[in-house]
Amino acid sequence: MSQKKRVKRAISGWLILDKPYDFTSTQAVGKIKWLFEAKKAGHAGTLDPLATGILPIALGEATKTVPFVQDGTKVYEFDIAWGSATTTDDVEGEVIATSDHRPSAEELDNVLHCFTGIITQVPPAFSAIKIKGERAYDLARAGEKVEMPPREIEVESLEVLSHGEKQSTLRVTCQKGTYVRALARDIAEKLDTVGHVSRLHRAAVGNFTDQDAVTIEELEALETTLERDQMLRPIADALGHIDEVSLDQKQAQAVRMGNPALLLGRNAPIHLDVAYATHRGDVLAIGRVEKGQFKPSRVILPDSPIRN
Repeated sequence: MSQKKRVKRAISGWLILDKPYDFTSTQAVGKIKWLFEAKKAGHAGTLDPLATGILPIALGEATKTVPFVQDGTKVYEFDIAWGSATTTDDVEGEVIATSDHRPSAEELDNVLHCFTGIITQVPPAFSAIKIKGERAYDLARAGEKVEMPPREIEVESLEVLSHGEKQSTLRVTCQKGTYVRALARDIAEKLDTVGHVSRLHRAAVGNFTDQDAVTIEELEALETTLERDQMLRPIADALGHIDEVSLDQKQAQAVRMGNPALLLGRNAPIHLDVAYATHRGDVLAIGRVEKGQFKPSRVILPDSPIRN
């Protein structure tokens, strides 16, 4: 007897996953898409397979807001294992250098200022950055020597949570494009030793934190689709850092059709580079305000059940 094919649903919202260890971001999206029987899904920022923590997954119309989460501030907690460097700058790679020198807590504290603000970083050779059309990690795994171009990144803060002779735990708050593995490598080199990341956990992405996250096991334990749907976050939660424009019924109908809507009232904005429009709490579209009109660039279509 053939197995009944699962019917995919038009379900929209954000699922904030606590990604497990040794699980790729693509695998995580596939698992969540399957659990929710969703037609469409995507994630906001790749997390290394050996890393754990916040992986925001967008379902349905929430995928249109991925860039607003992906560009958000990130917070990572990570361990630097002192005394050995690896090809991948984490535990997955082969050891390529060792050192007997172990930095003191004071020495570590004294170099952290060198790695905050706008700094230049050389990403790991084992990364998803494209070099001449090829992923750097594919070239590195093929045995090619990969010359990674340096790039500017922004580190807002960097602090030591604990320090030991074998390893230290740090927390970094940074912007998009920062490689924590490279940060650990460079900190060790600044201290005249070598090191690699032995544990990496992403504690926050934009507005989403560990407190918002659920595990795959928690989702699998839920018995009904309705229970799982209740774990979704509204689309608007991804847009809290940009301006909201509230529309009435007539304005909302125009925007739903992709047309501009004239904003009325004394406090109506005249110009906004980016904003999102709502009607009775539902997100209708993302766009801009120009000469007192909201002009949609991406319309958020309603689905059932709607989660926006």
